[in-house]
Amino acid sequence: MNHDNYDNAYISGILQSVKTIAVVGASANEVRPSFFVMRYLLGKGYDVIPVNPGQTGKPILGQMTYARLADIPVAIDMVDIFRASDAVPGIVEEALALDPLPKVIWMQLTVRHDEAAARAEAAGIKVVMNRCPKIEYARLSGEIGWNGVNSGVLSSRKPVMRTGFQSYGLRTEPEDGKS
Repeated sequence: MNHDNYDNAYISGILQSVKTIAVVGASANEVRPSFFVMRYLLGKGYDVIPVNPGQTGKPILGQMTYARLADIPVAIDMVDIFRASDAVPGIVEEALALDPLPKVIWMQLTVRHDEAAARAEAAGIKVVMNRCPKIEYARLSGEIGWNGVNSGVLSSRKPVMRTGFQSYGLRTEPEDGKS
């Protein structure tokens, strides 16, 4: 996998296939990026579980916080890492010890660890590095264009209305192949 450039279909497929996201490095501080990414993903209908040993047992955005991935009582589809790159190998090892394994390890902007990514991929886990699921969702759904940002996605398709604080959902191809 080329982790320098991701195909839109790869990112979109991930964002459509996951439901439960563990945010490692979640913060209760509302000005921290992990806080507003959590809020955005919750608004899109994802089940988001904060992981932060310093906040264990306390809610962040109404979601109970856990100390580590192994403490989460439900299956995790995606692990979103808001920690420095040198913390990634330990988090990936934690994820590899889960049963069932998560489908995705996602490393936030500026977070990259190629050896840990290779280890996760060898176990059948998809990996995204140096990207933000909030930004990617907004880009692929067209929402980011509301702010005048070029999303790189052109479509004449009418947006799909979804619940949440934004109304556009991820664009998908219709099952019959017609737009």
